[in-house]
Amino acid sequence: MGKDDLLKRLSALGFPLLEVEKEEEANSTLADLVNSHDLRLWEGFPVVLANSSEKGLFDYNMAQRLVKSPDDRVSFTLLIMLSLALYKTLGLNFAWADALYASFKDEAMRKQYDNYLSAFKAKQDLVVQAELMSSQRVKETFNNYFRQAQANLNELLSIKEAMGLEYALAQVFSSKQKELFLKKLRNEKLTKTEKEYFSRVVKKKVLALANPELYRLSQKLLQNF
Repeated sequence: MGKDDLLKRLSALGFPLLEVEKEEEANSTLADLVNSHDLRLWEGFPVVLANSSEKGLFDYNMAQRLVKSPDDRVSFTLLIMLSLALYKTLGLNFAWADALYASFKDEAMRKQYDNYLSAFKAKQDLVVQAELMSSQRVKETFNNYFRQAQANLNELLSIKEAMGLEYALAQVFSSKQKELFLKKLRNEKLTKTEKEYFSRVVKKKVLALANPELYRLSQKLLQNF
């Protein structure tokens, strides 16, 4: 498997280095990420693990079997411990993360988890086998993903709300009435004709919509549907 292919698969699982056309299988991607020995990609391991697990795609045993060597399998588990420590440091409470941590009975690995917690808090380097990783870069990589995910969610919600408002306005007002309603709402200047039409027609509808008793009766009526 080439590195370009790995980058595309990482993008599909929340580490957006390149655009992709479809979502790839999570466990082999995580394994190949470890096998790459690329520290830049390792910095994104917590992102890919979180995204894969949130989608219910991650299986520790399956992914571990796909890691090439015994040393790499140790690195794989250490990267998981590093990721869990990062989530804890950032105050992110994932049920799957708690369950994953509880599945590790090896005291040495739990000790590594504690070491990673301390390193994140002290802004010290993280040791994975003989490799050093910047705790700040790992944290920034995850935060950049988290902010982008939140921005995408907010944008989606804004679009949904705007579409809902647009639909509701269309049920009550004609196109011209809706235009005047929005202009008045934005405190835009109306022409003399628009002012007269607004007062004579649109304002009456607005007053009706704002009537609390009408709202109560409408809600009651909807309960019967």
